[in-house]
Amino acid sequence: MARKIERIALKGTAPGTRQELMLHRFGTAGKGPKIYLQASLHADETPGMMVLHHLIPMLDEADHAGRLRGEIVLVPYANPIGLGQIVNQIQLGRYALNGEGNFNRSWPDLLSLVGEEALERLECELTGDAEENTAKIRTLFRQALNDHEPRDTMESLRFALAREAADADFVLDLHCDDDSLMHIFLLPQHWPDARDLVAELGCRAALTAEDSGGASFDEAFSTPWVRLAKRFPKHPIDPACLAVTIELRGRADVSDELGRQDAAALANFLRHRGFILVEAPQPAIPEPLCEATELAATEVVRTPAAGLLSYEAAPGDKLKKSDVVAWLIDPTAENPLEGRQAIPAGTDGLLLSRKSHKYVSANESIAKIVGTEPLEGRSGGYLLED
Repeated sequence: MARKIERIALKGTAPGTRQELMLHRFGTAGKGPKIYLQASLHADETPGMMVLHHLIPMLDEADHAGRLRGEIVLVPYANPIGLGQIVNQIQLGRYALNGEGNFNRSWPDLLSLVGEEALERLECELTGDAEENTAKIRTLFRQALNDHEPRDTMESLRFALAREAADADFVLDLHCDDDSLMHIFLLPQHWPDARDLVAELGCRAALTAEDSGGASFDEAFSTPWVRLAKRFPKHPIDPACLAVTIELRGRADVSDELGRQDAAALANFLRHRGFILVEAPQPAIPEPLCEATELAATEVVRTPAAGLLSYEAAPGDKLKKSDVVAWLIDPTAENPLEGRQAIPAGTDGLLLSRKSHKYVSANESIAKIVGTEPLEGRSGGYLLED
């Protein structure tokens, strides 16, 4: 079936203006598994746009050859609000300028939307068949989302995207870091199932948390299944939505070459999962470059004061605790030789990412170091930067 394009206008925009989402649909809803991919929810993180730009023609080719199965939905830009936030020629796409905060935080809680009364009824309807239970739960999610009337443009955006993702088997939210290696965020319940995705993308870190604390987009569709399984332990409930955040390296890593490479990796993942049919044998899955580690074991390195950065370490470096990550330079120091302060690593591990802008404020996140042992103060707390 040929690709269909759908446009969804956001509600609540200013008079005389229009903002809309654009969706590319392959396959038929309800026939086979569903995968949902979106790019640039943080609108100034653009590598994902380039990846989907190259993935769509690959899917067109497979579709024309009759090799697509299931349902594939792609949103090449998930945040038209953020795309328009340009101030003095600088795009500000991470936070909403109307004061509603980070675009990838505070996503709707599906279980709260469903409501306690409906969840109590669900308990009576669950069976001993995990697939039947998955179908019943997805119906509840769809109904709850469809019944909600958005109050403003931000809610209109959130619910339009959530309605597409809530009944998917796979949700891939494409982001990027600042100056970074490829990595991914996912639930511990989805490891090692996600090894093929991690391997194909060449991720250098797979960071797991059941709840990172920010109600991010991916966790809005993955954690409800875990919570329901804990609530109804007498009934089989699978972690039925493999939802992940993929960090496509850094902000500057936008090119046709990288876009084609990453699109090919995602196409291979679609082959492994049966969305793209291939002649036997199936393509071999490469060995992953990393194993999963707890997000609580990743150190977020912060600055002790404001100043200028000079890095001693780059993404990909293996560090030992107390190694110097960067020097913080105080431009107000009367004696420049005394105006330098080392910022040390607090754990052994891989330097995954670092901040590219070299002037920083106090307590600002400047780097992430992927360790293997949970760090004091990280377990069970808020794990995002933010």
